[in-house]
Amino acid sequence: MGTNEDLNGHLEHARAVLLVRDAMARTTADLPAIPDLAGPARAQGRRRIARLRAAIGGGAVAVAAIAVAGAFALPGTGTGTGRGATGVEVAAPPPSSQAQPQPPVHLEPSPGESSMADLPPAERARQENFQNRAVAVLQELLPPTVGTVQRTDLSVRLYRGTKDGKTFDIIFSVQPSGADRTDRPCLEVKGQVCKRATLPGGIEATAATAPVNNGDVAETRLSFHYGKSNVSLSVSPHDASGTSAPVTGDQLLELAKAPGFLDLVKAADSDPVEQEQKIIPGG
Repeated sequence: MGTNEDLNGHLEHARAVLLVRDAMARTTADLPAIPDLAGPARAQGRRRIARLRAAIGGGAVAVAAIAVAGAFALPGTGTGTGRGATGVEVAAPPPSSQAQPQPPVHLEPSPGESSMADLPPAERARQENFQNRAVAVLQELLPPTVGTVQRTDLSVRLYRGTKDGKTFDIIFSVQPSGADRTDRPCLEVKGQVCKRATLPGGIEATAATAPVNNGDVAETRLSFHYGKSNVSLSVSPHDASGTSAPVTGDQLLELAKAPGFLDLVKAADSDPVEQEQKIIPGG
């Protein structure tokens, strides 16, 4: 009897297990399949990497844009073109220290005398342009003792040097010679001292230092012929202080040899800024 009861118990337990499995199978049969999580995870990872790369690329573009903008905003040193931090070549503005033409020294004309203000506007502008070129050349080549060189508004040939409150009139003339090409001898009389030199092109030039006024001060002057013109350059003394012209004849002869000075003379010879001097017979 005991054995039959044990067998029946096992059979009942087996049927219960089968019933549970069958119920579970029927229940899960109506559910959707479990999704594959690996694919979406990979896709999501790719999307994040793409967004990260996009962010890095955008940052790099922004940095590059700032760098380029900075390169244009901050020009290179020196004149002309420069290179910014990115190596982009940019144009530099003109240096603020670059010399600009200065206004002329105003001189009132004497009664009956004309001035540059009486010239037609175009001719006045042409002569002022020549004066500005002459100022630059004379400032570079005259000794520092002459001081700051300025043009005047009285005549295209008249300039002025200023040093320590003293003024020295400077006459620079390239005048069509016409028939007047006589070489006047430089005589060492009455304290006048003469110097001679040969300029480029075989041009003979003469410089002289001579007492003026009461003989207490001296003037220094240079003269020679170039092309169709008589060329002269003179520096006057400062009478009020009894100061002679602060330049020697040797210094003017050296100045006359300078290419910059001869180029200026050549320009005035080919396109005169002065009228030919008229010689009155018996005058």
